[in-house]
Amino acid sequence: MRTLIRGGTVVTAGDTARADVLIDGETVSAIGRGLEATADRVIDASDRYVMPGGIDAHTHMDMPFGGTFSADDFESGTAAAAWGGTTTIVDFAIQDFGESLQAGFERWMAKATGKAHVDYGFHMIIREVNDQTLGGMDALIGEGVTSFKLFMAYPGVFMLDDASIFRAMQRTSDNGGLIMMHAENGGAIDVLVRRYLDEGRTEPINHALTRPAAMEGEATHRAVALARLAGVAVYIVHLSSRDALSAVVEARDRGAAAFAETCPQYLFLSQDDLSRPGFEGAKYVCSPPLRPRDHQEDLWNGLVQDDLQIVSTDHCPFDYKDQKVLGRGDFSKIPNGLPGVEDRYTVLFDGGVTAGRISLNRFVELVATAPARMFGLYPRKGTIAPGSDADIVVFDPAAERVLSASTHHMRVDYSCFEGMRVRGRPEVVMQRGEVLVAGDQFHGRPGQGRFLKRGPFPG
Repeated sequence: MRTLIRGGTVVTAGDTARADVLIDGETVSAIGRGLEATADRVIDASDRYVMPGGIDAHTHMDMPFGGTFSADDFESGTAAAAWGGTTTIVDFAIQDFGESLQAGFERWMAKATGKAHVDYGFHMIIREVNDQTLGGMDALIGEGVTSFKLFMAYPGVFMLDDASIFRAMQRTSDNGGLIMMHAENGGAIDVLVRRYLDEGRTEPINHALTRPAAMEGEATHRAVALARLAGVAVYIVHLSSRDALSAVVEARDRGAAAFAETCPQYLFLSQDDLSRPGFEGAKYVCSPPLRPRDHQEDLWNGLVQDDLQIVSTDHCPFDYKDQKVLGRGDFSKIPNGLPGVEDRYTVLFDGGVTAGRISLNRFVELVATAPARMFGLYPRKGTIAPGSDADIVVFDPAAERVLSASTHHMRVDYSCFEGMRVRGRPEVVMQRGEVLVAGDQFHGRPGQGRFLKRGPFPG
């Protein structure tokens, strides 16, 4: 099928121009003004932006946590992603203790196959480092899983010691992979958690107070130092504070290959939300936690100056009524995670572009192009160019709406952005030339999304 998107403003990370886009089958075949081409379908994009489909490089679909699972599986979560303008996700497969990386990867492939509406890839979470694991890293590179997440937090569950982290980093210097770090000082945090609980301080706000920004800053500094010693790049996930950002900026100023993402919750929500009356603050429990509001401007500046390269969601939703309640009376048992995969595209457009904080081209870079480059998907994904996959969002920048759990498509019973009025809406969402969303109609189908073998880290 041939599709012509006519009369819109095509926006990529590098250019903005009035142009038509011709799609032939699954890929873009031509871009230009006044294209004279026969097409089976014509989409009028007048007064609209035509932008690449979003790439959310940090999601957790159907993820186990504290005796429960995240509320969205690969079917519901990827449908919500499509409604929000995201056409590719990179989720996290998890190695169980005593298990090979390959077995963990195959388990997550089974979770996604036949369910995903949008294209997907995987990072691998490593829970223990030994000779078998290091060999497994090499093997997964061949499977197209080229990034590995390590934790400095959650003792006894995910946390690795510095020697294990360093060994894994050394391996990526040989195999072309990329280490992603959850950077919080888990040992010190664990001591604080036990102290607070012993003192009877059990409310949700104490989740933030026991995970101070200084402990994120310390761990980020340590992660970068280990990566420099190993001679490899490192990617800090869900960076939330000026303390961690300062560690990244210092490293980059000294020539280190240090990269980082932040998330919409750290740009728009704050520690105040954890203090909401009753138990409602539990809705906002995530790790690292929401910070005092004055950290937000530092993060925005980091996005402007490219000290933060990507905005992902860390989408990991848990129902308030049936799952977050597991931590009533003990904040350490509240399932960690927020819903966001459907909101990222519009929230960042409204708070970034419409508010004058970032340019339109920088917006596209943050939500699509940079994650495609960082994680081995570019130029197939992340841009609009001849030969690229026709993952396209026709975006109405003037549409106004109010974000709410009553209207979102994520399978979770609350919105962390409830009542936020935003401008901008993905009006038509296409993946590889097929329409997933058109206005208020959803045309996607389970199993339509394909597994993406990703290339090695381009650094």
